[in-house]
Amino acid sequence: MRSTEEKIKRKVISVVIIVAILSTMAGCGKSQSRKEPITLTIWHVYGGQTDSPLNDLIDEFNGTEGKKEGIKIQVGMVSNTNTIHEEVLKAANKDPGAAKLPDLFISYPKTVLAMNDSGILADYHDYFSENELKDFIPEFLGEGEIDGRLLVFPVAKSTEILFVNKTIFDRFSADTGASMEQLTTWEDLFDLSDTYYEWSDAQTPDVEGDGKSMFVHDYHFNYFQVGVESLGTDFFNGDKIVYDTSEFGQVWEPYARAAIEGGIWLNEGYATEPLRTGESIVSVASSASVLYYSDEVTYADNTSEKVEIVSMPCPVFSRGETMVMQRGAGICTVKSTPEKEKACITFLKWLTEAQKNVEFVTSLGYMPVKQEAFDVYLPEAIEKLSDPMYVSLYQAFLKTQENYTFYTAPKLDSYLDLETKFEELIRQILSVKRLEWLEDPEDMDKLVSETLEDFKAAYTQ
Repeated sequence: MRSTEEKIKRKVISVVIIVAILSTMAGCGKSQSRKEPITLTIWHVYGGQTDSPLNDLIDEFNGTEGKKEGIKIQVGMVSNTNTIHEEVLKAANKDPGAAKLPDLFISYPKTVLAMNDSGILADYHDYFSENELKDFIPEFLGEGEIDGRLLVFPVAKSTEILFVNKTIFDRFSADTGASMEQLTTWEDLFDLSDTYYEWSDAQTPDVEGDGKSMFVHDYHFNYFQVGVESLGTDFFNGDKIVYDTSEFGQVWEPYARAAIEGGIWLNEGYATEPLRTGESIVSVASSASVLYYSDEVTYADNTSEKVEIVSMPCPVFSRGETMVMQRGAGICTVKSTPEKEKACITFLKWLTEAQKNVEFVTSLGYMPVKQEAFDVYLPEAIEKLSDPMYVSLYQAFLKTQENYTFYTAPKLDSYLDLETKFEELIRQILSVKRLEWLEDPEDMDKLVSETLEDFKAAYTQ
C-alpha cells in the first residue's frame, strides 16, 4: 500500500516538475521575443550608401542606445532629396510597383504638401514636450510645421552662405583696392561685380570682351524673396508673387544692373560649378555646398591652381533686416505602431542631443539644431577642425546664428512652380538685355527699367 502511495507521489512530483520546466521554458520564450529588437528603416541624403556620416552614427546608435532600448535602424536608401521626394510620393500614393514607405525619411515641407494624405505622418508634438522643443532653434522647428502639426523634424540644417575664392579676390584687390567688406551688403557687392568684370577683361588685353562674372547665386528666387521680406514687405500674397511694390523694385534694380553689365552669372546650374572652374569667384549657395569645393580650381583650358575658399555670412541690404534663407531637409516619421513610433523618437532624440548633433553636422557642412549646440559644442568642435575651409564655414555659421533671422518660406502647394517660372524668366530676360547692352552700351537706366516691365508682363501670362 505504502509503495503504491509512494509511486503516486512520485508521479505527481514528476508532473509538477515537468509543468514547472515547461512554464519556465515558455517564460523564456516570451522574454526572448520581448527582447527581439524593433527594426526601423530610414531613407536619407547624408553621404553615399557606403560612405555616410549618418550611416556611421546609425551603427553607433545600434551598438549603444539602440541595443539598450531594443531598437535597430536599417538604412534602406541613401540618395539625393529629389529622388527621395519622388520615391516617397510614389510609396505614399501607393503607385504600382512603388516601394514600401520606410519608418523614417528625409523630407522638405514640399514633399509633405505634395502627399495625398499627410495624415500618415506622426505629429512630433505628440512625442516631444514643450520644454524639449524649447531647446531647438525656433525657426528650424517652424519650417516643419504644417497646418499646426510638426511633421518635418530638424536634425541638421543648412543656410545660405557667401563663398569666396580668396586667392583670386586677393589679386583683384591688390590691383583695384577692392575689400572683402564690400561683400557684406548687396549694394556694394553688385557695384564691385562691375569692377571685377572690367578687371578680369583686362587680364587678357589681346582678347576683347572676355571679362568674367564675379558673382553667382544658387537660387535667384531666394535672393528676391528674402530681399523683399527683409525690407519689410510681403513677397507673397497667398500663392501669388507681389512685384508691384517699391521694395521689389529696390531688390530688382541693383541685381538687373549688375547682370546686364556682366557681373552676375546667368547660366543654368548650381553655383558650385562656376566657382570650381574660376568662371566666378563669389557665390551664394547652400552651406552644404562646401562638400563640392576643394582647394583647387580647374579652368576651361584644363590648367589649374591651388586656391583658398573662405566663407562669410550672406550679404544683406543696408537698409533692411539681417535675414537669410534657411535650407536643409528634416525627417518625417510614418505612423505605424506606438512601439515603432516611440522607437523613431528615441533615435531622433539621440541624434539631436547637442554634443552628438554637432559631431554629426560638422562632418557634412550643416548647422546643428539646438541653441546649446551653437553656444557650447560648436565652438569646441571648430577648434578641432583641421580643414581651413570648414573652420571658415563654421565661424560664418556662428556669426549667422547670432546676428541673422532665419527666413522660413511659406508652405505653398505651388511654391516649386513659382520658383521654376521665376528662375527661368530672370535668366531669360536679363540675358537678352545683356546682349542688347553689349551691342549698344548707352542707356543702362532704360534697360534696367525695361527688364522689370518685361518680367511683370511675362509673369502674368
